[in-house]
Amino acid sequence: MTAHAQKNAVPTRLQQELVDQIVRLIRADGLAIGAKVSENELASRLSVSRSPIRAALNHLAVAGVVKHRPRRGMVVAAIPRSRRGKEEQILPAEQVLVWISRDRHIGALGDSLSEAGLMRRYKMPRAVVRSALQTLAELGLAERKSGYGWRLLTLWDDDARLESYRFRIVVEPAAILSPNFSLTPEWIADMRGRHEFMLTTAWTETTSIAFFEMNAAFHEGIAAGSGNRHFLAAIQRDNRLRRLSNYYWKHNFDRVRANHSEHMAILDSIEANQPDVAASLMRAHLRVAGTMPFHQAPPKASRR
Repeated sequence: MTAHAQKNAVPTRLQQELVDQIVRLIRADGLAIGAKVSENELASRLSVSRSPIRAALNHLAVAGVVKHRPRRGMVVAAIPRSRRGKEEQILPAEQVLVWISRDRHIGALGDSLSEAGLMRRYKMPRAVVRSALQTLAELGLAERKSGYGWRLLTLWDDDARLESYRFRIVVEPAAILSPNFSLTPEWIADMRGRHEFMLTTAWTETTSIAFFEMNAAFHEGIAAGSGNRHFLAAIQRDNRLRRLSNYYWKHNFDRVRANHSEHMAILDSIEANQPDVAASLMRAHLRVAGTMPFHQAPPKASRR
């Protein structure tokens, strides 16, 4: 890719989420300008392959956050500021992801997809449809067929959802109770800011994507705080499996407020050095979330 094309390339949803996660890690780890940014280490910590990490770093290089140094690889070029007060851009491909999730849930889409069929169905150009499908592929939720078309790889039903919450009720409180558990003040402050922004933002059909990604970042950050890579890998894998169905997340806004309150109570207990309380609150939070119907009425616009 030429420098001009790279500068004007639009990141996929996964690449944008990885950009945000890498930025948070740079701040949370306290990396100084000139510090090395390891592609292999990022791939391991974020449980993805090196390819999307490399793409995310390229976008950060265009933004001036990192730069390439001969014989050293990527290094920090500027300390990025928090994006907590900036509304995220909604891409057309995100809208296609929501529609695919919806139609998959109601049984209107099977395992096999074609770009032409999705273009007709959603009245979107090929580039947008392909970007959505590539995002699903990067997430491990779809793959190209050997001949023609695409194949969805996961089907998230009520049984899979119940198994997920039963698994997380065991794993996430245990992560908080790990002997080496710790969260940096920078991560906690950033997470509080993201939650506050989500609580006050106007809700659109694609806000469910940002809401899911914020929640995923919260739970993955808690797992990462354990210092145990297996806790983190388990929660990241579960989030990848849940992602497509949760992009079509339809609940009233009371659940958004309750989610905010429950997450903040967990962080309050962690900051107060009360891991037993935090673990108990996490267990209760997951138990309540696991009993909710899969989909309800669309969320209403937020009101304080």
